[in-house]
Parts: sequence; C-alpha cells; structure tokens
Amino acid sequence: MTTESLKAAVPAPQAAPPAGRVTIRGTVRQGRRPAVPRSVRRAAGPVGLILLWFLASATGVLPESVLASPVDVLGQAVDLTKDGELPRAIAASGRRAGIGFLIGATVALVLSLLAGLFRLGEDVIDSSMGMFRAIPWVGLIPLFIVWFGIEETPKIALVALGVTYPLYFNIYGGIRSTDAQLVEAARMMGLGRLGLVTYVILPSALPGALVGLRYALSTAWLALVFAEQINADAGLGYLMSNAQQYFRTDVIVLCLVVYALLGLACDFAVRILSRRLLTWRANFEGEA
Repeated sequence: MTTESLKAAVPAPQAAPPAGRVTIRGTVRQGRRPAVPRSVRRAAGPVGLILLWFLASATGVLPESVLASPVDVLGQAVDLTKDGELPRAIAASGRRAGIGFLIGATVALVLSLLAGLFRLGEDVIDSSMGMFRAIPWVGLIPLFIVWFGIEETPKIALVALGVTYPLYFNIYGGIRSTDAQLVEAARMMGLGRLGLVTYVILPSALPGALVGLRYALSTAWLALVFAEQINADAGLGYLMSNAQQYFRTDVIVLCLVVYALLGLACDFAVRILSRRLLTWRANFEGEA
C-alpha cells in the first residue's frame, strides 16, 4: 500500500473547539411561565363569543326579536330533546348526509383515480369536472326536483354533488403531485404498476385526500341545509322552516348550532384519522 493511500485512509484530525466557547444542551429556562393548555386556548374563542352574546342579550343591546339569548336557545334544546323531536331531526339529517356522502365519495374516488393515473382519463374527465365545478350546485335544486321529484332522492343527490368536487380535486391533485423521482426509483426496484400505485402513488396522495375529506364533510352539512328546504317533513332543515314561519329565532339558532357541532365532530374525527394515517410524515405544527 502506498503512502498516498494510507494518508487517504487515515481521517484528518478534527480541529479542537476554540477556548472559552462552551455549548450546553438540554437546559431549561428558569422562571418560565406555565404554558396554557391548547385545549383551553382553542375553547377561549367560542366561549368568549357566547359570553359576549349573553351580555348583549341581557343588557338589551341585542333584542330578542333579532336574536334569542343563549339561555333561551339552551332551554329550547332541553325541551326539544325531552320531546324527542330534536333527536329524530338529527337522525333524519344524519341519514341523508351519510348516504349522500358515501355516494359522492365513491364517485369522486373512481373519477380521481381514472384521471390521476391515466392520461386518457385526465383528458376525458378533468376538463369536464372543471367545467361542472363552475356551476353553482345550489342552483341545480330546481333541476333536481324536476328529475327526482320532491322526496328523499333530490336531497341525497344534492349532498352527493357537493361532496364530489372537493374530494375529486384534492385526490387528483395529490396523485399528480407525487414525486417523479420517487416513481422512477420504485420502477428501478422492480415494482409493477399495481405495486407502484399501492406503495408509492396512493400514500403520496393521502395527505391531499384527507384535506379533501375535511372539505367534503363540511360541504355535506352545508348542502344539507339547502337540501332540507325541499319539501322536508323531518330533519333539522324542517325544524328551521317551521321556526321561520313563526319567527322563532331560538329554534333557528339551535338548529344552526347543531349543524355546526355535527360538522365540528366530523372535522375532529378526520384530524384523528390524519394523525393515525400520517405518522410516517413529518409535519410543521407551528411555533410555540
């Protein structure tokens, strides 16, 4: 072995740190204020708005004819729950939202896979979806009544249509945002088309799909508000229509609060699902 090779094999000595420069790791600042739990901070906004609403109603700044007080809304919630009317309305609305969501999610998943994985599917489907998205889906209510009548079908169809667009575009965008170098590396390792889709493309599209799922669930409840105005005889929209005729703002606000709580529960479920499914992905969670 030559001298030059020996010199190359022996690592060069590292320079010693300059004197007087000491790095201390893992130290904790003394006298730091205790951090407020995130759950308390997240609840501060809604609780503050409710307190402001209560004070405005109690002082007469917000008349009851304009908006009922939170005390009246809470009392109405207790009365309707005891009568069983509110649970029946929630069950009817939940059934419509659930069926419509399943139909819309299935259609969106099939179309996004065809458009995302195949160029022919993109040419045929994506431009059409972009065109239909520009049409306000709420404006299709009269056409749905002509097509499906005034029973349950137009309500479910409107929810399904509202769910399809956000899911389709987020899944399609997630598929097409897959790193091309990662795809090429998977092919070099011998993965076939099915393995490439299963182990590379779909996991890369999962974050976008979960974002689309959050939008789709919120859109489902939004679409249901309009859908249940179509000759409904049960559901939260039915309660709101009856309350509107008698100027019962307490019932109207109660139904809106229930819609919001249902949407918040769905969003919370998707957040938990995202944490479970995306444990492999390092995310930026904001600075302290």
